[in-house]
Amino acid sequence: MRLYLPIFVLAVLAAGFAAFSVTFGAIAGPKRWNRAKLESYECGIEPTPTPPHGGKIPVKYYLTAMLFIVFDIEIVFLYPWAVAFDSLGLFALVEMLLFMVVVFVAYAYVWRRGGLNWD
Repeated sequence: MRLYLPIFVLAVLAAGFAAFSVTFGAIAGPKRWNRAKLESYECGIEPTPTPPHGGKIPVKYYLTAMLFIVFDIEIVFLYPWAVAFDSLGLFALVEMLLFMVVVFVAYAYVWRRGGLNWD
């Protein structure tokens, strides 16, 4: 249990700091609300009216987000492999090559289907 004590102390300090920051910000922060402050911020562009039940978001937005996650996860797997490459041997090289082939096949499929084209 002594091994986990520093982690527990760090978690308690982080939770305490977060609670203090939120509470102190709510107490000491300015409370002067006006119409401009309550509007949504759209990078200087005038906000467009939205339908009452929300607007439709194009599916391409979600596809782009999922593609980013897939290729980001690939990098998450590649980085530790590259750091420990010298000690892993031939088996790890073959496994990583197979992993890369699978990811590149998925990338080629998405590219061929037009998932990377912006309309």
